[in-house]
Amino acid sequence: MNLDFTAIIPSIPYILKGIGVTLQIAIGASIIGFIVGILLALCKIGKVSILRWFADFYTSIFRGTPLVLQLMIIYYAVPQLLDIQIEPVPTAIIAFGLNSGAYISEIIRAGINAVDKGQMEAAQALGIPYAKMMKDIIIPQAVKNILPSLVNEFITLNKETAVVTVISALDIMRRAYIVGGSTYRYLEPLLFAGVIYYIMTLVLTFLGRRIEKGMRRSD
Repeated sequence: MNLDFTAIIPSIPYILKGIGVTLQIAIGASIIGFIVGILLALCKIGKVSILRWFADFYTSIFRGTPLVLQLMIIYYAVPQLLDIQIEPVPTAIIAFGLNSGAYISEIIRAGINAVDKGQMEAAQALGIPYAKMMKDIIIPQAVKNILPSLVNEFITLNKETAVVTVISALDIMRRAYIVGGSTYRYLEPLLFAGVIYYIMTLVLTFLGRRIEKGMRRSD
């Protein structure tokens, strides 16, 4: 096997700079996804039929089509329709956030349904408004129940950001590919990128478990 990592040593700092871009996309998309997910989940469990239909339709579209397709549609369609050019990183944050919201909505909906119905009945008996009840009583309990699933979603999102290479966002994968093109050795930089993703996954998994344990102690 002809492996020679010394050829990419000068390019290692360049590849490592992609970690910041990857995390920027993952964190930004997670925030958007969480907000969208909560709104969709509330629509799904609500009593307004048109909102339930919209939430189910939204989820069906974003879960039923490839993420890379959604990414490319947003990147290429917005300039065509609105004559506005969006940079690759903001495009990725929007696309991943909207996609993640569809999955998070199902996670949150399941978490809300898992909360003891007595909590909601007691809040209603006390005359607590629906919005305040959901914000202060139901959703905080649901988040504790679904925290492992949310952490897994963030880890998955962090790895899936690698597809932003198709719109030339300078994340870890794109930088590794550029190094491969400049050195005519693709295997070494791609393997190095794989190691970075693996280490990031281990770190995020560890942090997720620490947060989960901390929340359990607070109960």
